[in-house]
Amino acid sequence: QVQLVESGGGLVQAGGSLRLSCAASGIIWSMYFMAWYRQAPGNQRELVAKITNGGSTMYADSVKGRFTISRDTAKNTVYLQMNSLKPEDTAVYFCRAESTSPRRGNSWGQGTQVTGSS
Repeated sequence: QVQLVESGGGLVQAGGSLRLSCAASGIIWSMYFMAWYRQAPGNQRELVAKITNGGSTMYADSVKGRFTISRDTAKNTVYLQMNSLKPEDTAVYFCRAESTSPRRGNSWGQGTQVTGSS
C-alpha cells in the first residue's frame, strides 16, 4: 500500500509562493499517476494538477500558468509549486496516487492547509 505524507502548507500573502511536497513510500512510479487535489470549506474536493507516469502534466483552469506539478523519483517526492497565490486558493491540499491498474488501490495523503491572505 502506497503511503503519502504532504508538507509545506502555510499562510501566505496574496501574490506569494509556496511549494508543497508529497513524500511517497511503497510506490512504483511507473504504476501510478500522481495528483494534487484541494478542498475548501463547504466545497467538494477538486483536482488541481496531475502528472502521469510518463511525465505529462495537466492543470485545472483556475491554476494554469501559476502552479507547477513535478516529481523527483530519486527522492520519492511529488511537488506542487504555487506562485501568484490568491485568497481563493485557500484550501486543504491533498496528494493522491492513482493506480494505472484497477487491481491496485488508490491512496490519499492526510492533507496540508494552505491559506492565502488578501
